[in-house]
Amino acid sequence: MENKIPVQKNKEYIVTITDYGYEGEGIAKIDNFTVFIHGAMKGEKVKILIVKVNTSHAFGKVLEIIEPSKQRKDLDCNTYKRCGGCNLRHMNYEETLKLKKEIVQNLVNKTLEQKIKVKDTIGMEKPFFYRNKAQYPVGYNKNGEIVTGIYAARTHEIIELDSCAIQMPISQQIAKFMISFMKENQISAYNEKTGKGAIRHIVVKVGIHTGEVMCIIVTNQKNIPNEKQLVESLKENFPQIKTIVKNINQKNTNVIMGQENEVLYGTGYIQDKLGNFVFNISPLSFYQINPLQTEKLYNTAIQNANLTKEDIVLDLYCGIGTIGTFASPYVKQVYGIEIVEQAIEDAKQNAKLNKIDNIQFYCGDVEQILENVLEKEKTIPNVIFVDPPRKGLDNHTIENILKIKPERFVYISCNPATLVRDLKAFEETYEIKQIQPVDMFPFTNHVECVAVLKFKN
Repeated sequence: MENKIPVQKNKEYIVTITDYGYEGEGIAKIDNFTVFIHGAMKGEKVKILIVKVNTSHAFGKVLEIIEPSKQRKDLDCNTYKRCGGCNLRHMNYEETLKLKKEIVQNLVNKTLEQKIKVKDTIGMEKPFFYRNKAQYPVGYNKNGEIVTGIYAARTHEIIELDSCAIQMPISQQIAKFMISFMKENQISAYNEKTGKGAIRHIVVKVGIHTGEVMCIIVTNQKNIPNEKQLVESLKENFPQIKTIVKNINQKNTNVIMGQENEVLYGTGYIQDKLGNFVFNISPLSFYQINPLQTEKLYNTAIQNANLTKEDIVLDLYCGIGTIGTFASPYVKQVYGIEIVEQAIEDAKQNAKLNKIDNIQFYCGDVEQILENVLEKEKTIPNVIFVDPPRKGLDNHTIENILKIKPERFVYISCNPATLVRDLKAFEETYEIKQIQPVDMFPFTNHVECVAVLKFKN
């Protein structure tokens, strides 16, 4: 006889939250059946409505909090309930840091032989207005008016920009200004359904330490009506803007930016400082979203790698070369590999800019060119840094690292699930010295980690 599922869709239940899931959602059990409830906190008694039922678990939504947690805080954002930007604004900041450590620790306990104790999450002194890059979609609301803001969670409906506690105020001001300019000058917004309309996105990048601002106007057509006037108005109203770029994206895609850029004002890039170094940031290059925390992340990685002047470092998925640049003063030589051409161009420029002569960059897919690079350089690195995308390392790269057998291996990760999965492949050969979570995205369930591994001799 099949087990009967003890909950029904559209029915109400009163539950106690006993744990957190990987996205910071509350977990309750009804007759041993798991229910995930976004916005509910550990220890709370809540009234829920079941919104979806699967064979192994269900999803509920909070109707009423009967007994709130002491760690619950009042909401400081009007759009929080509908926006997909942050999902932990209902918690005290300290609680979010504990939760992030717990998410990583649970994965470690479940997957690894080495039961390493995850360190306390390194938090941010002021966890607000920290994102140095904002991407605002432009579209129409139900009344046919042009709006910008943030996509509602799991949809492409734009929630109008009121104010946001994680984006920098200047980004929000520029986006609002652009919308009023578009309305006054009859410039159309892009319509996803028809593929027509001029402006698709407004992207703003800010140098946190330099105050320099880049404004990128993502368009669906080569020419924007009243383009010159728009550029002049932006410059006049926002003297911090150092450069304005038109990015042309005519594809029917949810990728925000196209490959074609036209500089309308300035040099096409801005600068920011990270540690003692200056970096050029271009429209398409990836630069860490929260530089203040990135400094803490990199310093943790470098201190714990115990670098010496004899070390030869390999930096995989190196982006614009930030971590390799940070490591360069302490080591003999750094080699960086990255697939994005624009990032490698920027990396080379940044090495020149900072007068670093012990760093070499190669463009290509890590999976494919790693062996060739090592052969060409006739070298065997003894320290490897990796900072892969969310999907983690592929098997080919894991095999290559195990073949090279570096003494020390530092894995920077933006996804604890793939981090722990990959660490399992290294457990036999390497001792995991530490796993240090860093809070790069306060009040979201994202958690960045530095794992430091040492070769078992």
